[in-house]
Amino acid sequence: MDWQPLWLTFRLATITSCILFVLALPLAYWLAFTKFKGKGIMEAIIGMPLVLPPSVLGFYFLLAFSPSHWFGAWVENIFGLRLVFSFPGLVIGSVIYSLPFMVYPLRAGLQSLPDSLREASFTLGKGKWETFYRILLPNCKSAILTSLVLTFAHTIGEFGVVLMIGGNIPGVTKVASVAIYNEVEALNYDVANQYALVLFAITFVILLLVYSVNNRFLRVR
Repeated sequence: MDWQPLWLTFRLATITSCILFVLALPLAYWLAFTKFKGKGIMEAIIGMPLVLPPSVLGFYFLLAFSPSHWFGAWVENIFGLRLVFSFPGLVIGSVIYSLPFMVYPLRAGLQSLPDSLREASFTLGKGKWETFYRILLPNCKSAILTSLVLTFAHTIGEFGVVLMIGGNIPGVTKVASVAIYNEVEALNYDVANQYALVLFAITFVILLLVYSVNNRFLRVR
């Protein structure tokens, strides 16, 4: 078994989770506490990856990232990056595809906090963002952990999106899910089983840890 697809998978999941955590924090706060017209439309757009087939998203990403499209051409001309069939393209696609898995648990965690926390902070003269980072986030540890783990695990399990965007380039875009698909097509079931068992074991351990930690948080409360 070649370990490179597994290493590439965990690298992609780690980078995606870190980027999404930074992007999702203000977005989750905005969705949790801001009332505005069109909020339902925004939530529907964010939640689209939950219901759309991955091949549909992957197809549109492939079109958008192509150098023949204005977005792909703009990125290549400005930043010198070709998004299609490249690792940066996988990262951008994974960030969009896993966005709801980061945003929604964070939003739910923020909304579950009592309003008295924010009101007390505002009474003491703290601004919205200072209240968010110093008061609300420390009380959302369970939601933060859940969002990070779900995003990481979801990125590990990506197949349709990464295959459409990245193809099957060893050491560049060939992640573990694609490697399993290749081995099954080649009737190498033993190797495919090894990849699958590693992903199964790691994902199970991660989820077991997060549920154990969350239950501990609930007992402390």
